[in-house]
Amino acid sequence: MNQEPKLPVQTVLFDKNNHPPDGFDYSSGCAFIVNKPSHWTSFRVVGLIRKLTGIKKVGHAGTLDPLATGVLILCVGKATKQIDLFMASKKSYITTITLGSTTPSYDSETEISETAPFDHVTVDAVKKLIQKEFIGPIEQIPPMYSAVKHKGTPLYKMARVGKTIERKVRFVEIEKCELLKFDPPDIKLDITCSKGTYIRTIAYDLGIKLGTVSYMTALERTASGDYTVDQAFDISTLIKVLDPNGKSGISI
Repeated sequence: MNQEPKLPVQTVLFDKNNHPPDGFDYSSGCAFIVNKPSHWTSFRVVGLIRKLTGIKKVGHAGTLDPLATGVLILCVGKATKQIDLFMASKKSYITTITLGSTTPSYDSETEISETAPFDHVTVDAVKKLIQKEFIGPIEQIPPMYSAVKHKGTPLYKMARVGKTIERKVRFVEIEKCELLKFDPPDIKLDITCSKGTYIRTIAYDLGIKLGTVSYMTALERTASGDYTVDQAFDISTLIKVLDPNGKSGISI
């Protein structure tokens, strides 16, 4: 995997162990390490940071699907110029993949659309397949339920009205794909990969290559570059730190 990009030394980072000082000028630039809750969109976290800091110029460094949890980096003010550097960093995930069923979105956001037997799948078969097909440079086709755009329109909008568009193959790199648990129908993996990797696609492709179908039923981003979920703000703590007197009226 390519060497990690280096962030400028002036990038100020805040997490659950390093809070903004009183009177901090957020427009000068900073980043927050946040643990995104399940059922929150990444953009909802952006909106929360905007309200809490009073700064409109806020962006996130790598979308997490609504049902996913884990590390989301939010850049504020002048630090938004560094978003591409944060996004370029490798990412780590723990995911649960369920064998025997699949969905159009390759995750739990859409209804099960296909089932297949999986009794033939063994732990040895999974381990061998991972080593053969899911380590190093691999090819991926982005799912239709993704933010990839076709002629300016996100693919997920087309997917929701039943359209399917041919997608170009992408090349990504998997640094680590470790089997943590084999408890059929569930498989739990620890994955470290390059930017742009769709874990949902790994979940789908894994099932096909095992002679069944599968989809992703849980996902946590455990790290983004050097920043881990253990240091990330949870939402309630973030609100208390940035709005200790409750003046914003925000509650969750």
